[in-house]
Amino acid sequence: MATTSNSVLFLSSDSLSHHHHHHQPLHLSSSRSHSVSLPPNKRSNPLTLRCSTNGDNTSSEKETPIELKFPAFPTVMDINQIREILPHRFPFLLVDRVIEYTPGVSAVAIKNVTINDNFFPGHFPERPIMPGVLMIEAMAQVGGIVMLQPEVGGSQDNFFFAGIDKVRFRKPVIAGDTLVMRMTLLKFQKRFGLAKMEGKAYVGGALVCEGEFMMVSAGSS
Repeated sequence: MATTSNSVLFLSSDSLSHHHHHHQPLHLSSSRSHSVSLPPNKRSNPLTLRCSTNGDNTSSEKETPIELKFPAFPTVMDINQIREILPHRFPFLLVDRVIEYTPGVSAVAIKNVTINDNFFPGHFPERPIMPGVLMIEAMAQVGGIVMLQPEVGGSQDNFFFAGIDKVRFRKPVIAGDTLVMRMTLLKFQKRFGLAKMEGKAYVGGALVCEGEFMMVSAGSS
């Protein structure tokens, strides 16, 4: 009973300040309705705004279907142009498209990794992982696209993959991935026919393989 009477006095204090001319205190039910009714009204607007904001985000996300969100890779050289530069053919041509090319400096190309690639039945039957040595080969072919251009040096017949250093494989590449490879010319000694290149390969923006490549022309051996 003592606790109840204190609550009545506490809750009715505001009411008493507004109604000081009344001699009798307000009932508990009326004082509660007066003091409790204001906070929900103050909180209702922010809650309403949050709900509408979430609804807007959801609706905007649904406006663009997932199949329309990802643009296609650009085409700087298609597969026919690549075959005019590289001597490789099935099943060892591992570059599908060049998406950026800076003459005499660098090239960026893609290899679409598919379960139909001929190495997957043996590597491995239960877990299709692209062999690391083939990633290196694909990157070397992108390097060949740089080195076999007129502004750098040669024809299809005179450049070979000579060596590789500082190789690191960061993540496995599996069927369904798109391997994006950048090869950059670091040094070219035309007198000796030696080229040093930096190679990096990515899947979804994550680095999966890197190394330094050496290429040499056949006439300089």
